Amino acid sequence: GSPMTTEERRLRDKKHLDDITAARLPPLHHAPAKLLSIQESIAIQIQQKEAYEEMQAKLAAQKLAERLNIEMLSFEPEGEASMQYREVRDED
Repeated sequence: GSPMTTEERRLRDKKHLDDITAARLPPLHHAPAKLLSIQESIAIQIQQKEAYEEMQAKLAAQKLAERLNIEMLSFEPEGEASMQYREVRDED
C-alpha cells in the first residue's frame, strides 16, 4: 500500500477515537498562551498588584466602617436642605 500522509493518519486516528468515546475537549474560551517580554510581564504584574492592593484597601475600609457602624452619606452643601432653609428665610 501507499504510505499514509500525516493528515490522513490524523483523520483515521480521530475517526477511531470518535468510535471509541463520545468525550470531547471543551472549547477554548481564552486566547492561547503567548510569550511576553520580561518588560511586558513586569508591567502586567505591577498593574495587577496595584489593582489587588486597591481592592484590598476598599475591602478593609468597608469592613472597618461596618465594625464602627459608620454610614457614609452623601454630603451636598448646595443640595435640597440648603434650599429649604433659604425658602424659609426668604418668607421671614
